[in-house]
Amino acid sequence: MAEIISGRDIAQKIIETDLIPRVEKLKSREIFPKLVVILVGDHPASASYVRQKEKFAAKAGILAETWRFPDTITEDEILAEIEKINNDDTIHGVIVQLPLPKGISVEKILAKIDPQKDVDGFTAENIGKLFLGEPCLQCCTPKGIIRMIEESGETLEGKNVTVIGRSNIVGKPVSALALNKNATVTTCHSRTKNLAEHLKNADIVIVAVGRPEMIKGADLPKGCVVIDVGIHRKEDKSREKGWRLCGDVDFESAKDVVAKISPVPGGVGPMTVVSLIENTIEAAEK
Repeated sequence: MAEIISGRDIAQKIIETDLIPRVEKLKSREIFPKLVVILVGDHPASASYVRQKEKFAAKAGILAETWRFPDTITEDEILAEIEKINNDDTIHGVIVQLPLPKGISVEKILAKIDPQKDVDGFTAENIGKLFLGEPCLQCCTPKGIIRMIEESGETLEGKNVTVIGRSNIVGKPVSALALNKNATVTTCHSRTKNLAEHLKNADIVIVAVGRPEMIKGADLPKGCVVIDVGIHRKEDKSREKGWRLCGDVDFESAKDVVAKISPVPGGVGPMTVVSLIENTIEAAEK
């Protein structure tokens, strides 16, 4: 049975040993780290993510405000709100919760955010610096994944890391961060031929493909470390609610093959949120 890498436990440890002391130091200098989340419309999943962000912010001792807007808001109105935030020195970080209503350009909205307040790490400036290996506010999920691997006792240097997925939010930036840690990185995706061949020498496998339980235990090399980024609601009539949460990896068949694996839920999710809070603190420190 694989060792479980609990993102929930690691996130709690980071808050207690790292983030709270940093926040207290800032407060002693009359700096009160503040995060603003822009939430448009009524999406249950988005509202759930926002609640989790508020909860983690409270644990770390930072201020978190959610600015809620109806889905009738225009692109220009959102841009005006971001302009206000950019000009407010008491706000250190802002994120725009996706998805946004049709007709609003996500690219235009993200481009408006001051890169020094871009705690999601999605602006072109921060992404560019991440790929160059320069200090920046890093994308939260990739940052959380790397921290999770290291906190589990693994080192990335010299390891073969296979990333399955090439999105701008996870796959590409986590590949870059692993390269920056001196790993040898293979990036696979939906058009990769003979995926098994690319997996057979992997020491660490990061799966962010967006397909429920696509990767089976038989696909994975014995003794590797697996980080499962996916989260899906899958029909399961044996459960009272008629569904269960699962990842991109079939946990049941993988757990007896691999050395370590992150669970779903309770794995990458908490690490993403704690990275967001850390980015807000880092922005306040700067």
